[in-house]
Amino acid sequence: MNALDLLKPEPGLRVLVSGAATGIGAAIAEAFLQADASVYVCDIDPSAVERAKARNPRLHAGVADVANREQVDRVVDDACARLGGLDILVNNAGIAGPTGAIETIEPDQWERTIATNLNSQYYFLRKAVPVLKETSDCPGIIAMSSVAGRLGYPFRTPYAATKWAIAGLVKSLAIELGPSNIRVNAILPGVVEGERMDRVISARAEALGLTFDAMKEEYLRKISLRRMVTADDIAALALFLASPAGRNISGQAISVDGNLEYL
Repeated sequence: MNALDLLKPEPGLRVLVSGAATGIGAAIAEAFLQADASVYVCDIDPSAVERAKARNPRLHAGVADVANREQVDRVVDDACARLGGLDILVNNAGIAGPTGAIETIEPDQWERTIATNLNSQYYFLRKAVPVLKETSDCPGIIAMSSVAGRLGYPFRTPYAATKWAIAGLVKSLAIELGPSNIRVNAILPGVVEGERMDRVISARAEALGLTFDAMKEEYLRKISLRRMVTADDIAALALFLASPAGRNISGQAISVDGNLEYL
């Protein structure tokens, strides 16, 4: 097998992507489908799930609030039943959380961010890891962290705390699961263009008393390449990590951010 062949994920991979009816998760799911994988996605929004299924009838899908352990248990069981097992788990679900000074953040906002962004990772792992241990197809776990998982992020402390925690979770699990031939890596997206980032920019602009355009320009000045990344950039890395080319990559927190210098 040559290097180009190694870049192609094995056809028939069984992939579960959380929080994947829209945004980065949807781009990852679509990329795996184009690579002839069998894909199951879940999302909290039933209408978004239905739209995702309408876009691609090959997609398996379920509805779940990933902060709810019982709902996660249900979708993982459903995914494994529909796919006939599991080879790749993409722990993608997450929310932006509140924007504001630490003393102004409400406890409910903090707890919801931790539950959605971090606890959900554990809920999926506890159910999926035993199944991944049973597959012989070089199983893998991809966790969605953020550039905020390697840099400080003022006024976004709940979000940053979860993303740093995910990086630590991945590095620890890579050691724990390596003897079972399970690779574990994190992707750290930078400033990803789209509606969600526009909302983040708007909220931070309001918190700092700036216009949207001024706040956006401030974000771009922090990026060495002076451009945002796309959801497809993130999906391409996920495909690479799931391919034979990534068979010896584990325990890594890989940034896709145009070299974001600071937040």
